[in-house]
Order: sequence, then C-alpha cells, then structure tokens
Amino acid sequence: MSNMEQDTQMEAYSEAVKSGLYAKKTGLVGKYDNVRRYWEDEITRSFIYPYLRALLDRAQASMKRLRIMDLGCGSADGYELLMGIRDRDADLHQTEVDLLTDEKVGFYKGVDLNEDLLNQARNIYGHNPKVAFSQADFTRGLVLEEGEKPYDLYFTSFGTFSHHNEDKTLVTLLSDIAKATEDYCLIVGDWLGRYSYEWQTLWTNDLKENRNMDYVVSYIYNKEEREKRRDELQHLFLRLMSRQEIERVIAQASSRAGVEIRPLQYFDRSVFTGRHMDTKEYNPHAQPIREAVNTLHESNLRADLSSLIVNYVPKPGFDFINDYFEQLQMCWNTLVRYTQDLLETYDHENRTFRAEPPAVPASYPPELRQMMERVRQVVEGVGWLITGLPRENVIEPQLGYALRFLVTRMQRGQGCAHGLVGIFEVKKK
Repeated sequence: MSNMEQDTQMEAYSEAVKSGLYAKKTGLVGKYDNVRRYWEDEITRSFIYPYLRALLDRAQASMKRLRIMDLGCGSADGYELLMGIRDRDADLHQTEVDLLTDEKVGFYKGVDLNEDLLNQARNIYGHNPKVAFSQADFTRGLVLEEGEKPYDLYFTSFGTFSHHNEDKTLVTLLSDIAKATEDYCLIVGDWLGRYSYEWQTLWTNDLKENRNMDYVVSYIYNKEEREKRRDELQHLFLRLMSRQEIERVIAQASSRAGVEIRPLQYFDRSVFTGRHMDTKEYNPHAQPIREAVNTLHESNLRADLSSLIVNYVPKPGFDFINDYFEQLQMCWNTLVRYTQDLLETYDHENRTFRAEPPAVPASYPPELRQMMERVRQVVEGVGWLITGLPRENVIEPQLGYALRFLVTRMQRGQGCAHGLVGIFEVKKK
C-alpha cells in the first residue's frame, strides 16, 4: 500500500470518528441511559396514555387533529416522548402501533428559552412542516402570537415546571392556559418531587422551607470526573413540590381564570432510580440503584443482582413517607432475592428447578405476587436456552420491567420520587 493510499484510508477513518457514528453506544451512563428510556419515558407514557387517547377520540369526533404545545421543550425530548406512545390495545401481529401519527397531529409547537437547545431541535425535526420551535419564557405566562389558536395539549416533561421558582408565575401560566381554552384541553405538569429519597436532607414538614433546591448537574460524570470538575459543574435553582402544594397552585389558577382546572391523575416517577441516587449529593445514605437498574437493561452484560438491594434509612418525623418507602423497599428486595433463588436452583440441562421454589405467601401485596410469578415463568421459559445469553438479554431485562411494575403500581403521587407529574383538564363545554 502506498503512502498516499494509506493517508486516504486514515482520513476516512478519522472522518468516521468525527461523525460520531463510530462512538460506542451504551445505556449505562448519560442523559439517555437505560433508566431514562425503559423506565422514566415509559412510566410517563403509561400514565398519559388513557387521557391522551380520550383527547384524541374527542378531537377525531369533531373532525379535528391535535394541536400540542410543549413548554420547556429543550431539544424536542417531549415530542419524542409523545410520539413514542404506543397503542396499549395493539395485538401482537400488528406493526402500526403508534398512538399519535402524522395524520392525527395537526401541529406541534415547542417553546424554550434556550436558543441552543431550540437549534438542536430544529436540526432534528425542522424538515417537518407541522413542527415548529419558538423561543419564549413560559415563566412570564402563556405566549401566543396574534391569531394563534389555542392548543389541545399543553405538555411538560422532566421537571420543567420546577423552573417556576415562585408559585405566582405558575399560577399566571396555568390561568392563561385556562382562559385561552375554547372548549377543552389537557395539561401535563412535571415537577421535582419534594420527598424524593435522593435528597432526603432537604425534607421538611414546613412547606415554607426548602421550596427551591440548588440542583447540581453532576450526574453526567462518573464519580472521579465529578470531583475533578466540581468547580465547573452547572447549577439550577429548581422548585420542589408536593401534591398538596400543586393543588394549592391549581386552585389559585382556577380562581383567577374563572374556570376549573381539574386534576385527573398524579403520579411519582423514579422512586429509587433518580439520577442523584448515584451521586449522593443530597443524601449520604443513597445507593447507586440507577446504575444497577441500568445494568439490568444493558445487552450482553450480566448484572450483580445483589447491587439492587435497597437499604432505606428512615428520617425521623416523616412516618407517612417512611412507611411508604419501607413497604416498597421490602417488596423490591423480596422480588430481587426471589429471582436470585430461582437462578441458583434452575437446572438448564433438565429444564426444571432442582428444588421446587416455595409458594408465594398470600399475604404479599398483589403486585408483588404477580411479579414473582412472572419472573418464575420467564426463568422457566428461557433459562434452558443455550444461545443468546438468556440471563443477560431476557431474564434480567424482565426483572427490570417487573421492578418497574412494582414501583408504578405502588407509587402514591405525593412527591416521593425524582419526578411528580400531574395531569389536568380544562373543560368549558
């Protein structure tokens, strides 16, 4: 090979590396890690689905398509979350399973204050004539251009409403939305939960205290890199919210608008898997549970299931919250240890357990009993496979989904997780 040919080939490889297409993708770290994609996005989608389905039916009955405004859209994460909602009633043989399609969405508008994020969103979706991105500060109220029609869905995601450091600005925005609504709309509000275990040191029974937190964006680095970059880390001032505080804001906004903003659903998202569980920035007792769950969903990587065991440390004076976390921890750990026992006693050559697993006590919560039975069925169903790494690529992800099911079914929508989400409706006719 000549030097010229060698230089040409090296340039080709260099260009490939610069393109980012040669980067090794992993779901273990980063903004779009496995917990984000397989837990947080999917939990949000599952709760939104029935209300969005009803909104879609309402629009189609009036021969209309949906108009969506994404407040704090960033680089279009909200658009991707919404368009990724699947039709939960789809049969296994169906391939067209998206709830929202281009023919059902008339217009999507993403609003954000950060022009860099908006430009990134435009680079990804700017080719779509029914998608637009606009710079505006939603803490100053709802910004509608002259002649702009109101929207059917006002959507936020991943703590966006916590940028309202003062409740009065959120009251203004919500009342603006309610007043602008002609007939009906849905509002999805997303805050940081006041009683997430990852910032237990900030818990207070006096809701006038610790209203906003100094949220350090340290989770994007590993432990060693975090400490090296400590002085460079970005900080956000974000509002912590409980359900009680949200309801107070909703009541004030309804009164100002002269129309009811009715709560339909509250849910907690990322109970033990918030990003700062791994950093321990706000709780010295926090464990890297998010890292452990990320491993469950990583292809071809075998997880250490013992790293999933939660050791919750109660905080005195918060009995109601402690009781919730205590029960969830017990159910979580029971499912993990049951899975460990199944793997230890399964004989893949004879396709059976060496000893019959003990019966699941009837006293266990139904969600736990259901998931224990499901994990057993998975181990029995694929544990004998020789090819495809059944533990790494089937059993462990299914354990992850079983734990997600537990958290989703046992959450209380009180602000006991990284995210607290509320779904509301404005109905004028």
